[in-house]
Amino acid sequence: MVRKRGEHGVIILTAVFLVCFTVLGTNYYRLAVEQKNVPAAQQSRIFTYEVGRCQGTIYDTKMRPLTNAETHLEAVAVPSMLDRESTAEYAVDREKFYEEYDKGLPFEFECTKYAYETDGLTIFEVPQRYSENQTARHVIGYLSDNEGADGVEYAYNSILRADYPSNSVTYETDGFGRILSGNGKSAFRTNSYKSGVVLTIDKDIQKICEDCGKNIKTGAIVCADIKSGDILAMASFPDYAPEKLEEALKNKDCPLINRALYSYSVGSVFKLVTAAEALEEGKGDIVYNCCGNTDVDGKLFNCHKLDGHGIQNISEAMTNSCNTYFIELSRCLELGKLRERAYSLGFGRENYLCTGIVGSAGVLPTEKELSIPAEMANFAFGQGKLSATPLQITQLTCTIANGGKRPVLRLIKGLTADGETVGNEKNPRYSQAVSEETADELRKMMILAVRDNENSKARTNKMSVGVKTSTAQTGKTNSKGEELCHAWITGFFPARQPKYAVTVFIENGGYGNDAAAPVFRNIAEKIKELGEKS
Repeated sequence: MVRKRGEHGVIILTAVFLVCFTVLGTNYYRLAVEQKNVPAAQQSRIFTYEVGRCQGTIYDTKMRPLTNAETHLEAVAVPSMLDRESTAEYAVDREKFYEEYDKGLPFEFECTKYAYETDGLTIFEVPQRYSENQTARHVIGYLSDNEGADGVEYAYNSILRADYPSNSVTYETDGFGRILSGNGKSAFRTNSYKSGVVLTIDKDIQKICEDCGKNIKTGAIVCADIKSGDILAMASFPDYAPEKLEEALKNKDCPLINRALYSYSVGSVFKLVTAAEALEEGKGDIVYNCCGNTDVDGKLFNCHKLDGHGIQNISEAMTNSCNTYFIELSRCLELGKLRERAYSLGFGRENYLCTGIVGSAGVLPTEKELSIPAEMANFAFGQGKLSATPLQITQLTCTIANGGKRPVLRLIKGLTADGETVGNEKNPRYSQAVSEETADELRKMMILAVRDNENSKARTNKMSVGVKTSTAQTGKTNSKGEELCHAWITGFFPARQPKYAVTVFIENGGYGNDAAAPVFRNIAEKIKELGEKS
């Protein structure tokens, strides 16, 4: 069929039109798809880069940060607006800087103090969660996947990691998310990290206890304010590094355990409780002749001085830590009342400090168990089934030095919204565990236990102190067949106007006077020096 020339022109024009339409349609579809894939923030012509996650601070009793105590500089860089080599000079890790820069996208890097801001470089001062020489690690705890996993970090996780605004920088972008230069930027610097939790811990006293106990293989030290019951220091040994948790888990000495919360055999410190009940029952004037041992229902109990202490009154027996005196003294006391006295002084009770930080109740034998003469004899001088925590022993010392009023131990002071003021703070709470007269007598005994004992290694020339030591038998032996004993000392200072109660516990440490007393003395002297400086 022969077509006219005009018909050929129409066909060609139609074909050209169809080709153009197809090309335009394809391009329109591609642009629509690409625009759809642009993030919402870019479609709105705004790009925001957040720097880190803001976390609340854990403070000491004087509002000094225990976490977030140190800072470092973080910079947000926009490669298209910066010179690669000159900016790299400010990077702490240059290799990582180059790797991120070459991707062409905005990125964050740690910078030196010499860096300065430009349109393409925004610098933030960011708190560092833990410092290199972090104190109170067992109290503070640690994080796992940026969430509190132990200690105060765990107990107050929802407060310390609330939805706080982070540091951020915002730029204008074009429709494809490309940052526009010359249009300025907006930087937001948060101070939300100032909110957080305030502890009763005193940073300086905590450091003193950690330094003085650095040679303790396994053990704990607790320091408390006698009047308020506030825990000023709670150190556990060995220590651990939060960034090396896997290494700590493999350590046979179990550094992640807070030994201040665990219960152990008590030993002679408990003689203070037996003496307290005797004084309350009006039997504090009993005199006994220690011959080195005593028979209890056919079982022989030895004094640590095998040839005996001779005639002893209650104060002399406390100074000499005479086992047989307190065994005989317990025979004169009402069993139920002695056990109840121990309970009123904190034995057999948990010390709840906050969620996840709870001192064990330990073991306080039942009346039925104590009805067995040998068990009662052991109980009288702190042996047998009895066990207690360093927290409980510190609470006992606070009670004696505080006129018989047993304070409720406190670790959490309150919360803060601004890092300056404390909210939700509770008043100290007490219960009268023994009479004021009994407490005064016990306090004098603890002072004489140092003053009248020329061998006491707790004595210091800088002030007068009152103490009681323990060498607690564990029933275990070492590889040489030698019996393992826990070394204890608990005491208060200054003697005339007691302010601090300190307990030192050294697991399998041997004699209390040899191992624990020198540590106590050093702590007392350094706390006194600290007071003189302030």
